[in-house]
Amino acid sequence: MEARLTRIDRGEMLRYLMWHGEVIPEEISDRLRQGEERLLQTAAPRAVWRVFDYKPGEPLGGTSFCPEGEDLRAFLDGCDQVILLAATLGTGPDSLQRQLRLRDMSEALILDAAGSAAVENVCDNLCADLAAAFAPRFLTDRFSPGYGDFPLSQQIWFFRLLDMNRRLGVCLNESGLMIPQKTVTAVLGVADTPRAKRPAGCGSCALAEKCALRKEGKRCGT
Repeated sequence: MEARLTRIDRGEMLRYLMWHGEVIPEEISDRLRQGEERLLQTAAPRAVWRVFDYKPGEPLGGTSFCPEGEDLRAFLDGCDQVILLAATLGTGPDSLQRQLRLRDMSEALILDAAGSAAVENVCDNLCADLAAAFAPRFLTDRFSPGYGDFPLSQQIWFFRLLDMNRRLGVCLNESGLMIPQKTVTAVLGVADTPRAKRPAGCGSCALAEKCALRKEGKRCGT
């Protein structure tokens, strides 16, 4: 499946920029539009995914990876398969952001927000394609390492099982965070019946105040 970046949600951008509903001056709107254009010019979206058999408390089929966390186990209740996926915008946005930081931090922040919204769009499109491919079975929402009590340390298994370094050009630093920054990993469950949707965003996460991703100014994509 091809990784597709089809739009940058302006509302998502504003949320990442901590906008609270104030009227946006025309000058700021122009800068937001410029940030979107820069992101689209530099992004090179890529994605990879694999499906595994799943039984609670056991390693995924054919692997030594046993996903941890009661939140994830509850999330996957009723599922007999899982999909591990990863998506990235590539190194272009990171490189441009470093350049912008040297001359205008506000432009760098806008580009960062555009990148966060863009990689979400890539993931949304991939999940929609997967849902169509797996029909008539049903997929859950995404659940990423670092969300709830799913340890960020288990990110390493996505790199091993999806061969992310070779296939996507993504590296993992000592803190368990990914480079390029605009990269998302996630688990989706596969079941025979529709799965209930859960509330999205940091506000619904039990570990929001301790989240390593939030401390870096990022989100887990859920």
